[in-house]
Amino acid sequence: MSSPSIRDRLANYKPTELRADLSHLTDGDKRALVKLAAASDLLNQVYYTQIWSGATKLREQLAEKANKSADDQDAHKLFELLRGPWDRSRNNEPFLPDVPTKPKTANVYPEDMTSEEFTKWLSTLDPASKARAQGFYDTISRDPTTLALKLVPYATAYRKMLEPAAQLLREAAGLVSDTSFKDFLQSRAEAFMSNEYLESEVKWLKISHQSPLEAAIGPYETYEDELFSLKAFFESMIHVRDFHSTQMLDKFTSSLQLVEEHLPIPESYRNRQLVPPPIVVVDQVYYGGDTAVPMTAAYNLPNDEHAIEKAGSKLTLIKNVQQGKMHSVLLPIARRVLKEELLEFVTFDAFFTHVLLHEVAHSNGPHRVVNSTETVRSQLQELHFAFEEAKADITGLFAADLLVQKNVIQDITMRQFYTTYLASAFRSIRFGLSEAHGLGQAIQLNYLLEQGGFTYDPQTAKFGVDMDKITQAVSNLTRDIMVIQGDGDKQRAGEFKRKYGVVTPAIQKALDELADVPIDIAPIWVDIENLQKQYS
Repeated sequence: MSSPSIRDRLANYKPTELRADLSHLTDGDKRALVKLAAASDLLNQVYYTQIWSGATKLREQLAEKANKSADDQDAHKLFELLRGPWDRSRNNEPFLPDVPTKPKTANVYPEDMTSEEFTKWLSTLDPASKARAQGFYDTISRDPTTLALKLVPYATAYRKMLEPAAQLLREAAGLVSDTSFKDFLQSRAEAFMSNEYLESEVKWLKISHQSPLEAAIGPYETYEDELFSLKAFFESMIHVRDFHSTQMLDKFTSSLQLVEEHLPIPESYRNRQLVPPPIVVVDQVYYGGDTAVPMTAAYNLPNDEHAIEKAGSKLTLIKNVQQGKMHSVLLPIARRVLKEELLEFVTFDAFFTHVLLHEVAHSNGPHRVVNSTETVRSQLQELHFAFEEAKADITGLFAADLLVQKNVIQDITMRQFYTTYLASAFRSIRFGLSEAHGLGQAIQLNYLLEQGGFTYDPQTAKFGVDMDKITQAVSNLTRDIMVIQGDGDKQRAGEFKRKYGVVTPAIQKALDELADVPIDIAPIWVDIENLQKQYS
């Protein structure tokens, strides 16, 4: 099969304006956003230095040529969107000439280093150096004379970019209205220089619920280290808090116990230690660094176990990114796969409220095997994540019905919830069944079709909802998944996956219809552009 053109690859990402409500921000907060955007651009440079030794030079060449022709402009745009010259939606195949295979070492280890050499070197180190070598915040490079491996702290390796970034964080800290956010920014600026991140991670977790601004700035995720998943890559996500949605979420977390009591499972399977996670809802205004498409719509940080032990973790849901995905991806999918009379019931409120309920529902049901100290995760092993995602999805839908009945949710109907959820299933399955969300969605969709809650018309090749059967079908699936989890029954989980975790001919036909629907969005940061003009 021939390789798609750069223009075709770019067409997978629909340019989408992402906006936030800035009306409650002080003048200082707005000025701080401009500083934080400038810091994000510097972290972009750090990330390109980390990802591949040739990335920075190639990026400069593409930027220089970008105004010469439409093709050159497209190449530059795609490089920026994918954060490098490899197409992540096609197993990282290079989309530019003379680009090597994506190095597993990235540029945080020598590209010629083998895992055997690293392991052997580790055995020669003292405990403190060994911890750094296996930690998040040091690169491994070669001594130019002896060619032996050596540790270089991020603060040293990237000082040229981190020093001005730290200065911008300090300037932003002097402008923001919330003291806890100010404390975080000052602490993170210190971390950029000292390479000690623990204190600033804890300060990030202590950002007040009253702060109008939120941000994740620094080295976080380790996915790009394809050798050992040890080294963290720099990123920046700048947010404005959505107070209204966060209050709505508080309403759901306070209903957790009510949902647990109504779950269709035996008493011994109920979770008696319900702890709702801290969740904030935000709108994103800018990003930088390790932020390749598809765009992150939610994240749970920090990843540093020491920080988690000290202060826990925090889940951030990005509402305007979810909104962008809804309008640019989910609605076009719905038009292709749903019966026409159902399209009016696909709504953003139903989509986003189910996302909130999904995140809260991770707390519901058994997390340990019934009458045992073993965790569900340890028993289901590689099947755990798909079943946990399916559980959160279907329990979120079960909870929606209960909360509509109890008038906790008043402005969304169950027909809207079920229809929007059905369309959304295809959005996840498109990414394949090797990914936990995709497999979890396939299991749910096939089960609900078998139970008659969802319908398929082979004449029109369209899917529908049977309102007389769907509620019971959702309840049955919630029960079946939670019982498998509570029993820690990997054998039954495997049978369940083999039966329902498949792409049937009907689903494949629907997926084929979606070939030209965008995979994701390409953000246009209108608010930052306006603020930059205002305060330049």
